[in-house]
Amino acid sequence: MADETGPPVPGLIGWPIPPAANERFVQGNGFYTDDRSLPGEAHMVVVRSPHASARILSVDARAARAASGILSVLTGEDARDDGLGPLRSLIERKRPDGSRHFEPPFPILALDEVCHVGFPVAAVIAETAMQAHDAAELLDVSYEPRAAATETRSLLSPGTPPVWPEAAGNVCFVHEVGDEAAVDEALRKAAHVVSVDVDVSRVSANPLENRNAIGDFDRRTGQFTLFTGNQTVHDLRAELARSVLRIDESMLRVVSADIGGAFGMKIAATAEHALVLWASRRVGRPVRWQATRMEAFASDWHARDIVSKVTLGLDANARFTALKAENVANLGAYLCANTLHSPTNNLGGLAGPYRTPAIFARVVGAFSNTSPTSPYRGAGRPEATYALERVVDAAARRLGIDPAAIRRRNLIAPEEMPFKTGLVFTYDSGEFAKNLDRVLQDSDWSDFPRRREAAAKRGLLRGIGIANAIEIAGGPAGSPLEEFMEIRFDAAGHAVILMGLHSHGQGLETVIPQVVHDRLHLPLESMRVAFGDTAQIYHGKGAGGSRSAAVGSSLAWTVSGRILEKARKLAAHMFEASEDDVEFVRGRFRVSGTDLSASLAEVAHAAFDRLRLPAGMEVGLSAQCVMSPAGPNFPNGCHVCEIEIDPETGTVRIVGYWAVEDIGRVLNPLVAEGQVHGGVVQGLGQALLERVCYDPTDGQLVSASFLDYAMPRADDAPSIRTTFNEVLTEANLLGVKGAGEAGTVGALPAIMNAVNDALTRAGAAEIEMPATPMKIWKALRDGAND
Repeated sequence: MADETGPPVPGLIGWPIPPAANERFVQGNGFYTDDRSLPGEAHMVVVRSPHASARILSVDARAARAASGILSVLTGEDARDDGLGPLRSLIERKRPDGSRHFEPPFPILALDEVCHVGFPVAAVIAETAMQAHDAAELLDVSYEPRAAATETRSLLSPGTPPVWPEAAGNVCFVHEVGDEAAVDEALRKAAHVVSVDVDVSRVSANPLENRNAIGDFDRRTGQFTLFTGNQTVHDLRAELARSVLRIDESMLRVVSADIGGAFGMKIAATAEHALVLWASRRVGRPVRWQATRMEAFASDWHARDIVSKVTLGLDANARFTALKAENVANLGAYLCANTLHSPTNNLGGLAGPYRTPAIFARVVGAFSNTSPTSPYRGAGRPEATYALERVVDAAARRLGIDPAAIRRRNLIAPEEMPFKTGLVFTYDSGEFAKNLDRVLQDSDWSDFPRRREAAAKRGLLRGIGIANAIEIAGGPAGSPLEEFMEIRFDAAGHAVILMGLHSHGQGLETVIPQVVHDRLHLPLESMRVAFGDTAQIYHGKGAGGSRSAAVGSSLAWTVSGRILEKARKLAAHMFEASEDDVEFVRGRFRVSGTDLSASLAEVAHAAFDRLRLPAGMEVGLSAQCVMSPAGPNFPNGCHVCEIEIDPETGTVRIVGYWAVEDIGRVLNPLVAEGQVHGGVVQGLGQALLERVCYDPTDGQLVSASFLDYAMPRADDAPSIRTTFNEVLTEANLLGVKGAGEAGTVGALPAIMNAVNDALTRAGAAEIEMPATPMKIWKALRDGAND
């Protein structure tokens, strides 16, 4: 890439350099929260509700407090007496009457009632974890169980038990986008109207590293320190300090080193974050908490869980005229900071890459006696795309049109950019037909009938599914989040890149230095990336929403440019030359027409010698920037999935998967491909295997371990062929689009469309996710009996 002041030079942007963090991870040298040890640590165990809905009659902690090694037993009354506040929702929506959504009280420990299995009731702090577990068994809590509501499709039905009396009919909010009257009129006039009911199942993120935290209170300074795996440490600090601890933010430091999986679940503050900090202040020692896997299933934020009726109108030529999506989102019993984000903030994805002129969406947020939901890889994007692509496939079947052909007929053309969609989004770039053409070529779409016939001879059903996916990345439309970065040199010419982003699988420790290299020509080994510490980095919005590469690369380019500006001034002073005569070429400052030159490292060394500095220049070489992108970007792609079903067992095997992704400029294809593959496999897990299940009679969590909650394994994952179609965006300096969630957004509909293609060709009805062997086997048997 060409430097602004020099000729084009070979750069590292676009090179498939293996992520630097991989080597230490595979050698067991990651540094996670549980690897940290503080002197004098105590251990905390959280006592949780065994009921989905119950009134607390009494909490008797006398026996627990008298047990060996117990330092403290904390209850909801203790938290109230110490003035601790509740967790809060940071997003506002409206009720049908226009008033603010109902926000239930969300204490860090239950006071008078519990509203889902796993809600924290008390915290036991002891010298050892075993002592804390033993004492927790002695806590005597008397409950009065109540009827519970868990099933999404019945939450709004008359007679369903209310989760909160203040939320009539279990309605938290009603959110509408678009012109319903115009959409209804367009549907009335449509030549064809197709409707489907779809169910996006409730899932759990299940990171390898369960949630954990260490709280440390320094009595000398009054300073709290929280060590935990979290994607947005500055926002976490603000939430805990303002809402719960009610202290100044400067009195709380949050440190998040490596994270063993996050996916959106590790963004919002949790009760345990506050509990370890409060407990440390109470007992005068650091306090450690580590969730067990069963505990995590019950108390982690869950995700998705939305049911939709989607109606598509088409004219006589199968062109889309209107789309209506009516959704019920199961929010859980309480609202964490971003519970309301996923079901409402990414509805623009319902437009897809299509010209549909009139679109309307309604979302009813409903309470249930389940764990609260929060963002999970895609955060509303997969839900919207799934609903759209399912109804498009249904329309193709109804009209007898090839699924690829009906999509092609409705795609937005590149020359129509910028394109204002029928709902919320305005796309700035994209070559959607090219994505489609390439994935049809890669998957040999036209030869599928032959492969289906060959499978039938082996007694197998074969299906193929296609999905166009587009999503918003980089922040809300109209107000992308700002981000911070600083580059700081030492006297030896090595640089540390401090960023408000967080790297936990995105390869930022390599990708960001690649960008810096192409501006400053520093060797990768001379750069180090620091993140995840509010004491080192004064501002940041962290990782989420597929924003890191786009805003991070722009910041790296901008801050590097500011480094060059200061370094050029110093170099000119060193050379006793005019600054206008100094150029920077291939890592060296040169005076035009002379043999005078110095490397950037040499200039950095000089920056620490005050006697060599020009008047008014500060010692050292550093620069920083806080910036927001000019706007969001819209990564897009087209996925094809091919599956085989054994009709005797209902087992599904993915035999081919192809994805063409437009993520703008590809900074590192190896990292980008890994992001797509990871997203596809998480989509595969939800489509075929995963579902959080509660007993509808009493609200008990049925899928409380990996014996009952199926996760994808290595032999479930197919070989995934990924191709990139680089269409640059003008929303940021390098034309980068998001990549982290793209795989999941396309995978859910592509896989389920493939399953339903096979089923409907065999005379069975469509099914909803997860497409388990039992569900498929039953659909085939029911179809055979019709």
